[in-house]
Order: sequence, then C-alpha cells, then structure tokens
Amino acid sequence: MLLSVLDQSPIPEGSTGADALHNTIDLARLADALGFHRYWVAEHHGGPMLAGPSPEALIGPIAAATDAIRVGSGGVMLPHYSPFKVAETFTVLAALFPGRIDLGIGRAAGTDPLTTFALQRDRRQASPDDFPQQLAELLAYFDDSLPTDHPFHRLAGTLPGRPELPVPWLLGSSAQSGIWAAQLGLPYAFADFINAEGAEIARHYRERFEPSRDLKASRTAVAVWALAAPTDEEAVFLSTSSRMSFTLLRRGELIPVPPPEKAVEFLNREGKWNGNPPARPGRRSIVGSPAKVRAEIETVASEYGADEVIVVTITHDHRARRRSYELIAEAFDLEPRPARTEALASPR
Repeated sequence: MLLSVLDQSPIPEGSTGADALHNTIDLARLADALGFHRYWVAEHHGGPMLAGPSPEALIGPIAAATDAIRVGSGGVMLPHYSPFKVAETFTVLAALFPGRIDLGIGRAAGTDPLTTFALQRDRRQASPDDFPQQLAELLAYFDDSLPTDHPFHRLAGTLPGRPELPVPWLLGSSAQSGIWAAQLGLPYAFADFINAEGAEIARHYRERFEPSRDLKASRTAVAVWALAAPTDEEAVFLSTSSRMSFTLLRRGELIPVPPPEKAVEFLNREGKWNGNPPARPGRRSIVGSPAKVRAEIETVASEYGADEVIVVTITHDHRARRRSYELIAEAFDLEPRPARTEALASPR
C-alpha cells in the first residue's frame, strides 16, 4: 500500500497565508525525504482557513523543491476553468517535471456560492452544470481524440508540454464520481474525510471499471483525515483545532485554525469536549498514537480495497503537523529518500 499527502495549506491563527504557503513547501520537502509517494495540493477559495486556491500555481514550486515525490492537484475544480487552459497548464508542468505530475480533477466548487460566482468570467448568469462535457473535452486534449470536425480538433496538437502528459485522476465523495471514473477508465480517489460511507462506491467503481488506453485495471486511492502524536491524549488535544474550525464552518463562520488551548475552551462551552477523538456524523477522523493511526488507516484501506491512502492533516502548529507525518512514516516503515538540506529548515 502506498502512502501519500494531501495538503490544504492551513492558515494558523496569528499567522498569514504567506506563512501557510511556505509551510506547504516545507512539508512537501519533508514528505519527499520521508518516502511518501505523492504530494497533492487542494483548491479552496475565499476563506481565512486555507491558503491554496491555485494548485496549478503551487505544483511547480513544490516539484522544484523536491526530488522524487509525485506532485499534483487534489484537485483542480474543473467547473471554474476552461478545459483547454487546464490541459495547457498541466502539460507545461509535465514537461518541466517529467513523470512526476498528477492532475486530480474535482467537480465541487471548493467555496460558497457567492465566491463561486465571483470566480466566473461571465457573470450575467450562473455557469451551466456541464462537468461531464468539460471532463470529456479535457481528456480528449490529452488523447488527441477530438473528432476531426470538432472546432477545437487542432488544439490538442498544440499542447506545449507534449510528449509529456500529466496522469489524470478523478476525485469524488459521491456515487456519481465513481461511475464517471469507471466509464472513462480513470484512477479514482475518494474523499473519506468528507464522506465516510464510500466503501460501496469504491467497490462499484472497481466492478464497473472499463479499461482505457492508459489504465488497464482499476486503481483506487482513499483520502483520510489523520493526526498522529506520541500519545493518544496529545493527538486528541491537537485535533481540537480542526474540530473547532469545522464546527464553526458548519455554522457559516470561517476562522483561521485556532490553537488547541482556545479550541478546548470553545468545545467546553459547547459541551462537546470529553477528551475523546471527535465524533463527526458521516465523517471519519483517525487520531491517536502511531500504532493506533496505522491500524485505523489499514482498516480504511481494506474497506475501500484501496491501493493507496492519501493523508490530510490540519494542526495549528506546523511543527505538530510535520511530526504527525514523521510518525506515520515511521509506523508504516516508509523508506526514506536522501533529503535536501532545505528539508530540515525551520518552518515559518
């Protein structure tokens, strides 16, 4: 089983978005040195908690700062973009970093309706929900499979990074995404940290998978929210930062990631703090000592029949986030890679 990282570039309270982006580069270097397989960056817009609205802008600097780890988007929210522009951008990245670039594609807005509208170029009316058509067009640019009478047919041959191409993945947290991934013969990454009821969706994806030119058998990854610390108690304490943030997010209150001391006070006032890992209906958090986190990650991977687990972690203290990934790497006996000197630099 492969282990990878999904980084949402969290902004700690008392810090800045610039600090969070530098922390993303720092964590990518560490993940590369620890032996993680891939490093994906997410797309979120218009909030004070996460600093990553542009995966395409982060992937190049991350790939340049690392040596071997695959780098990609987790994911590009395709409804905001022109498929041709996405194809151009990711072939540029693939040409600059051959064999290392992934294009994870998502359908969600990654923000609230007002910000979604602000992202539109044409604001006379809401954009149509034509994701399947967008996805088919994007893949056709890579395959050079647009019909000869298609008005964009010649554009596939102009992609600047050819012959290098990114590896496309379809991301999802619902049944429909699994159906599309199976029909198109794409690798599929399911967001268990959004919907913990995805095991059946992953099973249906495998059963319905139709081999494609580039993928002959189904390939499933599952993304989990996990936080490891030397003891269960410390891990639960650190996890309160995320718990407070998401409690308020569900109420429409967006905040930077608070320190755990502040989060515990908040959860006490809410009557939600009992010293145990968070219980979130429909969502799963894996929190505890390295041995506990490994056991629970392996259980999730088994449920999903996954070849790979992608770990997302949010803490207030970036050093605690680094330590969590170090402990997970140790627990799974990942083989370290020779690290650049910069990988050991102090985070901001």
